[in-house]
Amino acid sequence: MNWANLVTYLRLLLIPLVILVYFSGLASANVWALILFSVASLSDLLDGYLARKLEQTSEFGAFLDPVADKLLVAAVLIMLVAVYPILMWPTLIIISREILISALREWMASRGKRAAVAVAFSGKLKTTFQLIALGALLLADPSLPQWIFNIGFYLLLAAAALSLYSMGLYFSKAWKVLFPENENQAGGE
Repeated sequence: MNWANLVTYLRLLLIPLVILVYFSGLASANVWALILFSVASLSDLLDGYLARKLEQTSEFGAFLDPVADKLLVAAVLIMLVAVYPILMWPTLIIISREILISALREWMASRGKRAAVAVAFSGKLKTTFQLIALGALLLADPSLPQWIFNIGFYLLLAAAALSLYSMGLYFSKAWKVLFPENENQAGGE
């Protein structure tokens, strides 16, 4: 066990807390859920920093970190769909993309080509939009101005569009690496 992995475990433990607090009925439950979600989201930066700084990178940590990220986002998206059904389609797109890209990375790794589908800028941009959108949607409340929800909603739509775009890029890269002969034939015709 190392510090970086402990921070990742903390992120996993915060997932049910975000949900419990959000639905707790406490005064300012949405604000407290946002704070917990923000801590969980920022812990991703901390565990990466600790792993590099303390030279505590591990195969298990490399596996667990993205799993924790995906579980956090998926759980909060599903929770928010229960409150705001209008979020169903972007949620379905985002979660489906995460499953497909995880499967693609596993498949590429089994062929020794995982580096071909390493995290790209478009994926990082999608994640940034997603996290800001989820923060705004967690904060949204009937007692607050509608624009808070609108910001979250439109950023989530943008994140869904970026999900599709980045997924297309990842599958295109994988195709070119796995089937270079098809690329040569297409270019020669």
